[in-house]
Amino acid sequence: MANQATLKYNDQSYELPVVVGTENELALDISTLRDKSGFITLDSGYKNTGATKSAITFLDGELGVLRYRGYPIDQLAEKSTFTEVIYLLLYGSLPTSTELSAFEAKLAANVEVPAQLAKMLDAFPADAHPMAVISSLTTSLSAYYGAEGDFSKEGVDKVAIQLLAKLPTLSSWALRGLAGKQLNVANPSLDYTSNLLSLFFAEDSNYKPDPTIVQALNTLLILHADHEQNCSASTVRMVGSSRANLFASVSAGISALWGPLHGGANQEVIEMLEAIKADGGDTMKYINKAKDKNDGFRLMGFGHRVYKNFDPRARIIKAACDNILSKLGVSDPVLKIAKELEEAALNDPYFVERKLYPNVDFYSGIIYRALGIPVNMFTVMFALGRLPGWISQWKEMIEGKEPIGRPRQVYVGALERDYVAIGDR
Repeated sequence: MANQATLKYNDQSYELPVVVGTENELALDISTLRDKSGFITLDSGYKNTGATKSAITFLDGELGVLRYRGYPIDQLAEKSTFTEVIYLLLYGSLPTSTELSAFEAKLAANVEVPAQLAKMLDAFPADAHPMAVISSLTTSLSAYYGAEGDFSKEGVDKVAIQLLAKLPTLSSWALRGLAGKQLNVANPSLDYTSNLLSLFFAEDSNYKPDPTIVQALNTLLILHADHEQNCSASTVRMVGSSRANLFASVSAGISALWGPLHGGANQEVIEMLEAIKADGGDTMKYINKAKDKNDGFRLMGFGHRVYKNFDPRARIIKAACDNILSKLGVSDPVLKIAKELEEAALNDPYFVERKLYPNVDFYSGIIYRALGIPVNMFTVMFALGRLPGWISQWKEMIEGKEPIGRPRQVYVGALERDYVAIGDR
């Protein structure tokens, strides 16, 4: 295979190195193109632009493949705990039992959150979105840890542990504090997922998480843990490239995730289902509306920007969804509508031909609702899952000493013109 490509324009030729990834992905290295030719490339939304080389996650949207550090997502979801996957993403390999115990001990030793931060909750109105709360609280951790920017191996590891250990508590504050409930304290004797549920739902010391719910949430967190250079991960890397500390960088990622085109989609799924229920629950009416190109209605939770086939995470989460709805015996008309939409979309030629399959957002919203998690907390749950991926992306960027991000543009504004005094305009 040739290791160079040639770009020709008029009488000039420019040689561009070809970069080949370990999965045989091909890229043209244009890092010197502007210096050689004066050209930049234009790629709105960076859909075809590789901003970095990364060893964390491999994604093939055409074949429906997702692997963390080489491990297929289905194997990790079936066999791993979330803390094993966190370790894998951060350090590049699955932990031994000794390594995992030591890692979990570090997390348990760092769960305590500065009590002063709780006072910030009083500044938020009761109807504030929880994503606004956790974004603010996350960046506020910079005032207590890591603001000086220690980018040594030990310094990076320290702030990573701090954030992983504390975000579950901050997230529970967004849930319970805004609802006027007593704030819970982390229980370091519980595993990571059980502790999260205890922080959210415990009303007294007798609370014990249902193992079925723990397993379902463990699966969801693993499936959300990383997804290559998505909007929020790219945001974390971009902010971190200025050598902003981890807390500020992840706070920016939380804000990026909040948008309805990214992590907010699972909330929009349930809101859509509620709207269908309010309109009488006629699923076929809305299936037909989605197929009508002149109708502005859009089925939320179907199809994916990257996966051109079935989202591999959706296959796993569908099984988890069916399992938990069955075991919990949930009877909910909104979830009944969801199952009817799923059945119709999986069998209707219109959706099958266009590969508009239910995606991970569709099923995660259903599961969160079944678990009793409020709709406005769905994106917070996504953030808790995505946290190890964000930290791993930031850590890789720091360790690689990557330069500050600075995209170019093609200017299409006014040509040079002289200033006109206000009285003469």
